[in-house]
Amino acid sequence: MTVLLSPVAGAAAQFFTNTGSVLTGGKLYAYYAGTTTPAPTYTSVAGSTYHPNPIVLNAAGRVPNSGEVWLDNNVQYKFVLKDSAEVLIATYDNISGAFNPANIQIVNGTGNGVLRVYSMPTGPASIYQTNIYINGVYQNKNTYTLAGSTFTFSEAPPLNSVIEFNYY
Repeated sequence: MTVLLSPVAGAAAQFFTNTGSVLTGGKLYAYYAGTTTPAPTYTSVAGSTYHPNPIVLNAAGRVPNSGEVWLDNNVQYKFVLKDSAEVLIATYDNISGAFNPANIQIVNGTGNGVLRVYSMPTGPASIYQTNIYINGVYQNKNTYTLAGSTFTFSEAPPLNSVIEFNYY
């Protein structure tokens, strides 16, 4: 089974009440999307240890112990956040895992001042799953496009520049 980092609670997330106080003792419930059927979440990328359901937040309003919430890649989730008295704060439905750092691909290239198109062995599912750096400088998403596994820059990277493609 592949697990992905949760965009809700993820790593080191901190929760607050609607008035801005730390959500000490708050509860984060995980369900299958659109239901009230409990769904498993995991404490690490290994996907071998379950969180309790609900996850009771610590004094800092964070997920205790690992501080991480990992999700089954094949499951859509609904999260319900409540305070310690079971008062609803928020509901997040149809949530999928964000990414697994072990799945990140890193491909290096060299700019020649002319070439604008670079093809990868595999590509990300979306431009939002990419980060590109030229000579260590992050490139905004509006400076390139993605079609399949091909990146096209609006301008050719400079001669002898180091291009780092990070994607998952």
